[in-house]
Amino acid sequence: MLSKLFGAFFSKAPVIESATPFKFQSARSSGSAVFPQSSRKKPLLAAATVATTALLALLSAAGAHAADAGAASYPDKPIRIILGFPAGGGSDVLLRSITPGLAQELGQPVIVDNRPGAGGNLAMEAVARAEPDGYTLLMGSPGLATNPFLYKTLTFDPIKDFAPIGMVGSVQNALIVQPSLHIDSVAELVRYAKAHPGVLNVASSGTGTSLHLAAELFKRDTGVNIVHVPYRGGAPAMTDLLGGRVDMMFNVLPQALPQVKAGKLKALAVTGAVRSPTLPDVPTMEEAGVKGYTATTWNGLLAPAGTPPAIVNKINAALNRVLAAPATKKIFDDMGQDVVMGTPAEFAQLIKDETAKWKVVIQEGGIQAQ
Repeated sequence: MLSKLFGAFFSKAPVIESATPFKFQSARSSGSAVFPQSSRKKPLLAAATVATTALLALLSAAGAHAADAGAASYPDKPIRIILGFPAGGGSDVLLRSITPGLAQELGQPVIVDNRPGAGGNLAMEAVARAEPDGYTLLMGSPGLATNPFLYKTLTFDPIKDFAPIGMVGSVQNALIVQPSLHIDSVAELVRYAKAHPGVLNVASSGTGTSLHLAAELFKRDTGVNIVHVPYRGGAPAMTDLLGGRVDMMFNVLPQALPQVKAGKLKALAVTGAVRSPTLPDVPTMEEAGVKGYTATTWNGLLAPAGTPPAIVNKINAALNRVLAAPATKKIFDDMGQDVVMGTPAEFAQLIKDETAKWKVVIQEGGIQAQ
C-alpha cells in the first residue's frame, strides 16, 4: 500500500531544474564575493520540506488505515481478562457472570486469568505492559484509584497506562454495628463516638482495603475518633463483629445482608448515592447526615493505553449489550450488585474522581499498604 501511495505522490511532485553552472568571481577584482549557491538552495529546501511533510502525512494515513483494518477484523483470537483477585471472590464471580455473554457478542472465547497479589498490582502491571491490541484486558477495581498512594513505588501509572473501556458493576457497603451497642442511627453513633473518643472500634478486611478506606472516610467526614482494627480478610472481621469482639464494620452488602436480615447485626446506613433495593428502609449516608459521603466497590474493564479507540468502542458496545440483558440483571441482583453501563469517557472520569477523593483520605491518614 505504501508503495502505491509514494508512487502517487512522487509522480505529481514538482520537477527541480538543474542550476546553471556558476563561475566564482574573485573578491579582489570585484570587491565582493557572490554566492548564488544560497539562492539555489532555497527551492531545494522548499521541495525537501514539501516532500517530508507529504511523506509523514502518507505514513500517518497508512498507520490509520492499518489500525482501522485491525479494528474491523477484531477479534480474531481469544481474549484474556486479567483479575487481581483469587478465584471464587466477589470480583471473580462478577467477571465470570459476564464472560459467556462477551464471548457470544465478540465471537471469540473470553478467558479469565486470576493473578492475585499486592492489592491487584500484579494484574495491573501485566496489563499495563501488554500489547495494546485488545486481547489482554483488566478487570479494574478501586485499587486503580487508591494504590498510587498506598504503595511507595509502582512500576506503572494507573491513569496514564490504561484505556478505560466501561463500567461493569458497583456494590454498596453498609455500616453495620453490634446490636449490643444500642445505637439505632448514624447520628447517635457520631454523638456517642464524640462523647467517648477512642472507645469504639471499627473492623476492616485489612489496612488499605476499600472497607478500611470507607471507615477512614467516615471518620474524616464526621470528625470522630474510632480505632481501626484490621483483619486478614472480611470473613474473620465479620466473625468477630458477630461475636461482639468489635463494635462495627463497613462491609459489602452481599456479605452484610444475611446477618442484617437475621437480626444479628444492625445496618445504620448504606454508602451509595441511592438506597439499596435490598435494604429499602436503610438510609444512605447522605440521608443520615454525612454530606457528600459515598464509598462503593466498583469494577470495570480496561485495556492497555494505546489500544485503538475503534477496538475500545467495540468492546464497550459488546459489554453494554451484555449488561442490558435481563438475565444479567437477575444475576447481579442475586449478588447484590448494581449494573452500571456507560461510555469509556464516563469510566475514565469516575477513576479520576475516585483518585482525587481517596488521595486526600490516604495521605491525611498516613495510610500505607501492609
